[in-house]
Amino acid sequence: MSDAKTEILEKVRRAIGPRLVDRVADYRAIARGYRQSGSLDPAARLDLLEERLHGYGAGVHRASRADLPAAIERVAAGRGKSRLLIPEGLPSEWLPDSLEFVRAEAAGVDALDQAEGALTGCAAAIAMTGSIVLRHSAAEGRRALTLVPDYHLCIVFADRVVETVPEALRLMHAAGVGLLTTIAGPSATADIEMTRIQGVHGPRTLDAILVVSS
Repeated sequence: MSDAKTEILEKVRRAIGPRLVDRVADYRAIARGYRQSGSLDPAARLDLLEERLHGYGAGVHRASRADLPAAIERVAAGRGKSRLLIPEGLPSEWLPDSLEFVRAEAAGVDALDQAEGALTGCAAAIAMTGSIVLRHSAAEGRRALTLVPDYHLCIVFADRVVETVPEALRLMHAAGVGLLTTIAGPSATADIEMTRIQGVHGPRTLDAILVVSS
């Protein structure tokens, strides 16, 4: 490291060092009058999540755990998909025999880009914001798997759906430190003239299957 850079960093450390303890105390003293827990029953939470995801342009489908393979088959066929990438830890009992699945943790960017789509699980979903939360566990795959392919089919279990953002953050905190990605519908952006373009920084098409019973 250059002498100039070292000197600058030392000045920064001297400037903020004495304030570090105070900053922790200041953070703890912030008033938190916002809602930190939900009031909806499980059925209403699922209805709200479905409504918000539909509002973002995502496809939403419901299935029981026993019907999950058939639901995946129906949803994929409806999108014209026959071959999907999956993370290494996705449970094999989810997978229908009629589709081809490729374990894709070692796939390069070109292979991800040329794929028909990806199938993953998720860590949680937030009904109020219509957001799906990924921790990139073995059943969710690395971040590129859910950002590069043009299509994402995500499995959301009802017991992982919470109503508010604070509830989701507490749930994620309890699971330990890790990278989080939140998804609210297909990837989209708009230029200065408000022309909406999908697929700029992620999949253009998102489907979610809500697993609502055993």
